[in-house]
Amino acid sequence: MNEVKHLVDELNQAFREHKTKNDQRLAQLEKQGRVDPLLEQQVSRISSEIQELTEVKENLEKIQTQLNRPGFETGRNYLDPSAEKKKAAVGKYLRRGEAALQADEIKLLASDSDPFGGYWVTSGMSNLIVSKVFDTSPMRNIAAVETISSEALEIPNDLSEANADWTTERATRSETATPDIGIQTIPVHELYAMPKATQTLLDDARIDVESWLATKVADKFARLENAAFISGDGVGKPRGILTYPAGSTNPGQVQQVNSGSASALTADGLRSAVYALKAPYLKNAHWLMNRSTVESISKLKDSTGQYLWQPSLEAGELQTLLGYPIDRMEDMPAVAANSLSIAFGDYRQVYTIVDRMGVRVLRDPFSTKPFVLFYTTKRTGGDITNFEAFVIQKTAS
Repeated sequence: MNEVKHLVDELNQAFREHKTKNDQRLAQLEKQGRVDPLLEQQVSRISSEIQELTEVKENLEKIQTQLNRPGFETGRNYLDPSAEKKKAAVGKYLRRGEAALQADEIKLLASDSDPFGGYWVTSGMSNLIVSKVFDTSPMRNIAAVETISSEALEIPNDLSEANADWTTERATRSETATPDIGIQTIPVHELYAMPKATQTLLDDARIDVESWLATKVADKFARLENAAFISGDGVGKPRGILTYPAGSTNPGQVQQVNSGSASALTADGLRSAVYALKAPYLKNAHWLMNRSTVESISKLKDSTGQYLWQPSLEAGELQTLLGYPIDRMEDMPAVAANSLSIAFGDYRQVYTIVDRMGVRVLRDPFSTKPFVLFYTTKRTGGDITNFEAFVIQKTAS
């Protein structure tokens, strides 16, 4: 926590310096129509430093949260009395394969066996992989996540609203329209990773093979998942939030708000995005954008001279834009002509991620000797479930 406090102090100092230099840049731009290249470079450097400090601060806060979890000091699962035996069985299977397992160890591993073949990892290892994916996949931290045991999640949706009207005491009442209910299906798709290790590495008793595998797999899964949640086409993968047509009147359309400039973001355009979102969703609304976009908006002021953007100057806080928190999402496009670089909304309402229960690991010591492959699969899907709960900022005049 002392490191976090030190970083907060550094952020405050960097932000003060940023405001001073950027004010000079804006004054030069207004008076001379151009900016001294050295001053422009200084402003960009400070903006980049602020983002780096913010990233380090957020990572330290995640570590602190993990350290504060009950039982972290021993790493044991007190809710499962056989957790240590299962962990040992997993380690033996990953190091030596099925032939090295005793009958009781096979029973421990096979308790969640896959009917289509192969081994499911124990619930402890599955949770380890999933938790690491959550730590590195920003979309999972803000969207709704459902776990199922079937091939798809079915969600009832209102296709139209019920009708009503005013009446008087003796007036005739006619039948009103009945709302239509539809079903949205979100299928799961297979995601895989296949890290490899030498048998020598696996034989080293000091290596925690379970954690090593979970880290390798989670890193790959998180990067592929998050990219799909943003821009996936829905074919063999989840469908992303940026892949639907523009509009606001029909289901399956996402409202787009122009930035007010053909190639840049503007203060007025960002405010328009906020006011375009319906009031019920503002309370839990977040901005999504990548690092370079945050740096761009850090230089913007409103008509009163106030900065729209604020860094995270307190422990546990996110950066904010117009008072709403920013979630850094590196899979969002950079600012360019006609790009969809910013999204704003309540993502618990907007997007649903669907996970099929379990993670499967198949050990393969034969295909690429002297390496052992760990073919690991997980099934997940995702789609927009509420199109009116967010808006997209389009870089356009």
